[in-house]
Amino acid sequence: MSSEPLYIQIKRFIENNIENGHWAVGHQITTEMELTKQFSVSRMTVNKAIRDLVGEGKLERKPRLGTFVKAPSTKAESPLLDTRNIAEEVQQRGKMYSSQVIQHASINADQEIAIKLGIMLDSPVFYSEILHKEDEQPIQLECRWVNAKYAPNYHQQDFTTVTPNEYLSKNCPMSAVEHTVEAITCDANLASLLGMGAHEPCLLLHRRTWSGDKLISSALLYHPGSRYQLSSKITL
Repeated sequence: MSSEPLYIQIKRFIENNIENGHWAVGHQITTEMELTKQFSVSRMTVNKAIRDLVGEGKLERKPRLGTFVKAPSTKAESPLLDTRNIAEEVQQRGKMYSSQVIQHASINADQEIAIKLGIMLDSPVFYSEILHKEDEQPIQLECRWVNAKYAPNYHQQDFTTVTPNEYLSKNCPMSAVEHTVEAITCDANLASLLGMGAHEPCLLLHRRTWSGDKLISSALLYHPGSRYQLSSKITL
């Protein structure tokens, strides 16, 4: 019997059917109710497996119709309504993940950062600036400020071997997240870091995360618009 979690086994079953051509692009997959019976699991377990595959761009839900195999996207994609580890996202797409730490420092909060984190001026804050890559191509620049009071060991982490998301998820379990997305024009330095051409659009995701009633971090996530997209799937 496999030692993998049940939802992973269901994901593997769906992925195998797609990869061996049994379920082609546009094919409606087995219903959640049928998968629940087939694997003797709860509807919640099946839903998590399918939700993950939707987030990875392998499936798409069509309200009142079902779930279908999705055509591969030429863009990297992240779910807008989730906060997943970007290293896992890249690896699940069958790509190689790597990162470059540009800055990693302990600072005192200026007025702007104090407001973002809801702390007093000059409070200790950890700042990290990391360039995330997929097959050596930049897909995200992450600029993150973390309240040092709630994550005191953040500045000691090696962010070439663990991502900030992974570390914070384990040490400050997320209870709430705030997202704002906008399209911006990059300055020359940002465009160079992300390998963007002149006049290429840039997607900027503002994110703040809470653990319990504690505001843990505030981040700016920059993405090259021609190679990255944010998705949101809502079933009505």
